[in-house]
Amino acid sequence: MLEALREEVCQLHLELPKNNLVAWTAGNLSARDPDTGLVVIKPSGVRYEDLTPDLFLLMDVDGRLVEGTLKKSSDADTHLVIYRHRPDVGGVVHTHSTFATAFAAVGRPIPPVLTAICDEFGGIIPCGEYAKIGGLEIGQEVVRSIGDSRAILMKNHGVFTIGPTPLAALKSAVMVEDVARTLFYAYQLGEPGSIPEEEVLRAHGRYVNEYGQG
Repeated sequence: MLEALREEVCQLHLELPKNNLVAWTAGNLSARDPDTGLVVIKPSGVRYEDLTPDLFLLMDVDGRLVEGTLKKSSDADTHLVIYRHRPDVGGVVHTHSTFATAFAAVGRPIPPVLTAICDEFGGIIPCGEYAKIGGLEIGQEVVRSIGDSRAILMKNHGVFTIGPTPLAALKSAVMVEDVARTLFYAYQLGEPGSIPEEEVLRAHGRYVNEYGQG
């Protein structure tokens, strides 16, 4: 089932190591099929170069396995909690990307002090509270704390991004690491200047409605 979506998700996984967002087998990306509501997600502990579309699991949002023989990702329950509570989300990405996770390690959100942050995220990238791995807690904290952002840092853990499509969620994962890297270096030089809230909203609206080819 959903061969095209499995192929897309498999190819998008290769972008995670390509963009230096993951190490070894850490991290994952999932996609929800808009027609069936079923979710395609990575199996646990398989190296990225060994992934093929047929290895991916197909699950419903309540966690029932529809297709697949391998163990589900350890983050599968987190993804499914997000899908259950956010009908607007069609893709979820989880990484431990270095610079964004450094902010997560100290429980520090990323403020909108760069125009790139305004454009992609429309405001602060929040940092959620620490939550236990392996259950529903991380997903519940993501849903509670992410607000209108497409990204959230999870304290002492890593990064989750969401989007209407898996490609959009992947783009946000790339962008959150990019702005976190820039801010990390900026903080070595001093305190970055703030962008007024009205300008944050204006820049985000322009980016969403005018940027690109439509």
